[in-house]
Amino acid sequence: MLFCNFSFLLCLSCGHSRPTRPSRTARASRIQEPDLALEPNPSDHPRASTIFLSKSQTAVRQKRKSNHLNHVSPGQLTKKYNSCSTIFLDDSIVRQPNLRTTLKRMTLAIYYHIKNRAADRSLDIFDERLHPLTREKIPEEYFEHDPEHEFIYRFVYTLFSAALLTADCAVVTLVYLERLLTYAEIDICPTNWKRIVLGAILLASRLWDDDAVRDVEYSQILKDVTVEDMNEMERHVLELLHFNINVPFSVYAKYYFDLRSLAHDNNLNVLFSPLTKQRARNYEAISRLCDDEYKDVCRAAMRRSFSADHFIGIRRSNAILS
Repeated sequence: MLFCNFSFLLCLSCGHSRPTRPSRTARASRIQEPDLALEPNPSDHPRASTIFLSKSQTAVRQKRKSNHLNHVSPGQLTKKYNSCSTIFLDDSIVRQPNLRTTLKRMTLAIYYHIKNRAADRSLDIFDERLHPLTREKIPEEYFEHDPEHEFIYRFVYTLFSAALLTADCAVVTLVYLERLLTYAEIDICPTNWKRIVLGAILLASRLWDDDAVRDVEYSQILKDVTVEDMNEMERHVLELLHFNINVPFSVYAKYYFDLRSLAHDNNLNVLFSPLTKQRARNYEAISRLCDDEYKDVCRAAMRRSFSADHFIGIRRSNAILS
């Protein structure tokens, strides 16, 4: 997309050959005020570092420093290294990640978002105290402590397994989550993390998964949540994202590989096995199949974006997953 100076376009429409030079005061004010547009959003630009990886690196460095000062042994080395004759791989590839492994990594990223948050900024629509996900009374102490990684994983895994969502949907969920936190200028904390994650999953599953789960089916998974509540939350998420639901494959790939780096830095156990000829043939077949499926997803996303535009009532640019 090409961005043009508005004053230059105005001059062209009036017949002038060049735009008017801004005054010295205007130039000085531009220098004094920081240009936020110069800071790319990680969920939009493939070269910007993901927020969750930046938040996790501080904790990883502190843990390594503490282990070094306290002479803590790293334990038995279980990582396998490649050689000239043997290549070790896990069963995840960027086109078809492993579900459990990806969810472990994605929920660890959410854990670091909560643990290393700057503040507790939130919105009422995401506050679980105002919009509980269960009819059971939740003690106030529940909202005073950060959830553990395993607790977050169980919550997300229950949704993904019940709704039959795929692993690539988990990566897109994390993209939408970081985009939402940045656009809306809020923090994910103990009072809102479940509803923020649920809203991102709703949007990702509807736009990314071929067999999108409807809100009615989610209400059967979450028995105490009404369809109207889910529709309202999804509508708020779309508005807070400024209806920017485009996820370029370059951004998707960046999040996928940053999640792998996160798992490596935090010693998440992943099963590696030698690459055999049969596995290589299977990966090649999966790659060809995913290429065909990805083209179908792009066409389906374009059709869904047209329907979303009619629902909004305002003509907007089409949302294309490229």
